[in-house]
Amino acid sequence: MILIHENMSRGHTTKGWLDSYHTFSFGGFQDPTRMGFGPLRVINEDWIAPGSGFSEHGHDNMDILTMVLQGKLEHRDTMGNVSTIEPGEMQLMSAGSGLRHQEMNASQSETAHLLQIWLIPDVVNRAPHYQHIRLPDIEEARDWTLIAGGRSGEAPLTLLSDSRVSIAYPRDGDMSTIPVAAGRLVFVHIVEGLARIGDEDLRTGDGLQIADATVPEIEWLTDGKALLFDMPR
Repeated sequence: MILIHENMSRGHTTKGWLDSYHTFSFGGFQDPTRMGFGPLRVINEDWIAPGSGFSEHGHDNMDILTMVLQGKLEHRDTMGNVSTIEPGEMQLMSAGSGLRHQEMNASQSETAHLLQIWLIPDVVNRAPHYQHIRLPDIEEARDWTLIAGGRSGEAPLTLLSDSRVSIAYPRDGDMSTIPVAAGRLVFVHIVEGLARIGDEDLRTGDGLQIADATVPEIEWLTDGKALLFDMPR
């Protein structure tokens, strides 16, 4: 079974300094049919005005991935981490037993555009940890390339769940196979580009929710970028 989450059906929040679209229920957007998929709880696409951002607030027992698409984001947390995330980079904040952090647009003139992703961990109240990596270059990741995983040492970013996150930068005309193993769930988020699966068109911001071992390939109609989440049921 494949369910397409169309970009235009996402929830939408505006706060003056923030323009945000929600694939799943979040904040004031609550849809009982879109409360996440397996461990994947949040995919938010955010635009943050210059000099603004999320002031200090707390989290616990959630793996939070942040991927900057444009501009720069400054991260600070109560573990003492201070970093600036730029396009082509990703951070993982595993909140574990609890921490506080802030995420601010590091520029006074340029909008920051980013994806914020939450994954529910398999175990709770672990010690929090933080990681910040450079993503693979486009030439190195034309097909799915693992960037985060729950098994120690299998990926640059270490999740607290039996989930795996991969990235791909396909080219116009490429075919991307979607690997779905028995007993697993898969979600594909189209970060950039136009594509097609079967007779359905896919656009930037669309998501594919997959719970079927046999699915067609994604045919890319332009150069693109996508994230693939492979998760336990």
